[in-house]
Amino acid sequence: MSATTPSATAVVVPPRLGDPYQPRPVRFIRLEPRGDWRLKVYGIATPGRTPRPELVTAAMDMAPAVLPAPAAGDERYGVGIVLVHDSATYCFALYYWWQSANELHQRVYAAPREDPRALAKLADPAAGCVWELAVVDFERRAWLEDVLRNPAGPDLEGYLSRRFSAEV
Repeated sequence: MSATTPSATAVVVPPRLGDPYQPRPVRFIRLEPRGDWRLKVYGIATPGRTPRPELVTAAMDMAPAVLPAPAAGDERYGVGIVLVHDSATYCFALYYWWQSANELHQRVYAAPREDPRALAKLADPAAGCVWELAVVDFERRAWLEDVLRNPAGPDLEGYLSRRFSAEV
């Protein structure tokens, strides 16, 4: 994801067309309850790495303040996704939640690589990078199959049991 982050000292050099593409490990980390939310937590890092624990912890510590309250109600179901991306240039925490049956809402936070706990909200985030969008695509398909198209009716437990891990 390329974005302007809160740090004035960091310099972002976004990938350029023609640069070699390098797949990254995208991994399901855990299903975690936070308050009334049930969150599928994913991690992305540069090749050969996993997201640093301090970034995952910072993202999860912020989740209750970032996600809307109440978790269930106002057409929300208390089900969401936290995607932690420890990229080559910045740390990102992307928070998603399902609302109004078919909408995936998003808030994005970023921090300098050297200070992953300094996550701050991005005012104008991108929809996601190719690695993040792989998770979104998987989650969209799972939501369709388990919740919206399920002949037996919405199955939130079935949706929450689905996991995505791949080299993307």
